[in-house]
Amino acid sequence: MKINLMDLSCDELKELVAKIGEPQFRGKQIFEWIYKGAESFDDMTNIPKGLREKLSEIAWVGSAKICEKYVSEIDETRKYLLQLNDGNYIESVLMKYDYGYTICVSSQVGCKMGCKFCASTLNGWSRNLSAGEIVAQVLCVQKDLGERISNIVMMGIGEPLDNFDNVLKFIELVNAPGGLNIGQRHISVSTCGLANKIRELAERKLQITLLLSLHAPDDERRSSIMPVNNKYPIKEVMDACDLYIKETGRRISFEYTLISGVNDNPEEADKLAALVKGKLCHVNLIPVNKVQETGFDKSSKKRVEEFKKRLEKHGIPATVRREMGSDINAACGQLRNRKQGL
Repeated sequence: MKINLMDLSCDELKELVAKIGEPQFRGKQIFEWIYKGAESFDDMTNIPKGLREKLSEIAWVGSAKICEKYVSEIDETRKYLLQLNDGNYIESVLMKYDYGYTICVSSQVGCKMGCKFCASTLNGWSRNLSAGEIVAQVLCVQKDLGERISNIVMMGIGEPLDNFDNVLKFIELVNAPGGLNIGQRHISVSTCGLANKIRELAERKLQITLLLSLHAPDDERRSSIMPVNNKYPIKEVMDACDLYIKETGRRISFEYTLISGVNDNPEEADKLAALVKGKLCHVNLIPVNKVQETGFDKSSKKRVEEFKKRLEKHGIPATVRREMGSDINAACGQLRNRKQGL
């Protein structure tokens, strides 16, 4: 099987070219070409033809193809349906902020976590993305945009910590000098609460931001909308979060999707405040995205504001996430489902 060069670090590329009898510095040149957006060996104009021919026999340069693109007339958010080399579809979303551009990338083809309110899980799980396939999303969207992307959020299709090794390799690749050189503090990784992997991530002491998708303050309610809670109940997840904070010194963002009549009453705000009080954290309130198949409705603006004020009354810092691309249904999963006929 041929090697996807986008899966390799600069050092690994140096080792690869050395194995085929070429000077190691060519590996650095190839690495730099990949992150300049080269999609074939012919694009690498300062690489000798003989080396390009050798590489074409054992390797290829991965890419992602834009199948559909939607641009919000409200806030310039861009939503992309991308096709991978094997024909599978994923989604990425580009958001514009005052400080620059942030991309939300997918980590898997589909998702096996089964969260009841999420479109990404409706069509099931197919496979993990390689590190290079995650990188390809950033390069593809950046090329389409024509400007540098400075921040990455791993909150697209899939559960990042269920693809642990490839996600860590992706962080290494985009953080590397000579490539995208995006600092770890500009990278956020979301998880629905794989406690064992949160502990393992804590041991790596990375300077990324961890986003914990909580969405309910007690086991009964959380298990009813998030099956993962049956395996990793709230106490186990919170203990893992405490370890993460201790080992990294990084603040955790607890993501809380507000669903009308499900998890948005004042008593649940009080429970949530008690659960996270004393932790180095922040609560990010997210009105649920309307997905026809789930039957869930977003909480009213009044209800959202009341929930936020209730948390703040308990001394918990909370914000309401700004809705991006509301006119193009920018939440991940819906384009892929439509393309696959769900």
